[in-house]
Amino acid sequence: MRSYKKILLILMPLMLLATTTAFSQNYTQAVGLRGGLFNGLTYKNFITNSTAVEGILHTRWQGWEVVGLLEHHREMPHNGNFYWFYGYGAHIGFFNAKYTHFSTGSYTVVGIDGILGLEYEFPRAPIAIGLDWKPYFNLIGYSGFFGDGGAFSLRYTF
Repeated sequence: MRSYKKILLILMPLMLLATTTAFSQNYTQAVGLRGGLFNGLTYKNFITNSTAVEGILHTRWQGWEVVGLLEHHREMPHNGNFYWFYGYGAHIGFFNAKYTHFSTGSYTVVGIDGILGLEYEFPRAPIAIGLDWKPYFNLIGYSGFFGDGGAFSLRYTF
């Protein structure tokens, strides 16, 4: 588990320092579905040409969790509709642990999140699809690092 923390501590600052030219996003807002081990809803709003805030509401283990992220989008070379992104944020969740292999009883978690992903915007349709990895660290509740937060997203853009 400590090797994951070291990798995140090294990669996150490097990603924050990565620079690419600014671009104009083809949409300003998007709403959609997110599927993976956590299933739910996603809403993304661009606050600048390359920076977005994303809210996620998802369920797992007979509970739910709310996540807020700040994301930095970069255009892939030679393709105006394909982007990679990275970001960070926080979450709070309420779960019933009798449905997990970790422990029993209900608990609340609060923690920090990272995200790294790819997104493709269809040029002739108001649709964007994404694939991401969203590791997180619970600071309160069932504390520890978890790397199983990846998902596929399908969003309607406007």
